[in-house]
Amino acid sequence: MAEQTYHGGSRKLQDQFDTRRVADRLDEITMHDVFTENDQAFIEACSMFFLATADAEGRPDCSYKGGLPGFVQVMDEHTLAFPDYDGNGMFRSMGNLLVNQHVGVLFIDFEHQHRMRVNGIATVSNDDPLLEQFPGAQLIVRVRARQIFPNCPRYIHKMQLIEHSVFAPKCDYEPPVPDWKRAPVFHDALPERDMERIEAEEG
Repeated sequence: MAEQTYHGGSRKLQDQFDTRRVADRLDEITMHDVFTENDQAFIEACSMFFLATADAEGRPDCSYKGGLPGFVQVMDEHTLAFPDYDGNGMFRSMGNLLVNQHVGVLFIDFEHQHRMRVNGIATVSNDDPLLEQFPGAQLIVRVRARQIFPNCPRYIHKMQLIEHSVFAPKCDYEPPVPDWKRAPVFHDALPERDMERIEAEEG
């Protein structure tokens, strides 16, 4: 229902710009909470998405997440899952999810100019059975969708994928250590596993 989708702030601006009727119609015809086959195909073909989280006080954070196509999977009609890979160690997004489960996920296909939003409730686990299916995963995030809906693509810039990142994990492949971790200023702060790899590569 539109009254569950829009709050007072949204309604105030809709009335100011005379968009309440079209907003209600969009809610009526595009908003859903069950992944369709087309939704699943689009999501599982994506090699990136943007993840919006917030801390316990509601302060927002937005993060880019990338991998190879298929690194986000629709598990059932209400749930998607994705791995959390090694990053900078700050755990801003994952840390937020431990104290505030509300999450927004934005998938964009720049080549075909299409996008989809998924808002829902997330759980984070370090012993999820899916860990075995995602090489390089530290944690698994499962999102139970509350709202799934496409967005108007008019402002999506058309771009072409040149190549996938060499850091994207996959089977039988160990991504290289990123250059920033090789900087001397970080050597006394890195996890032992990173220093061991750097020292082994440098001989």
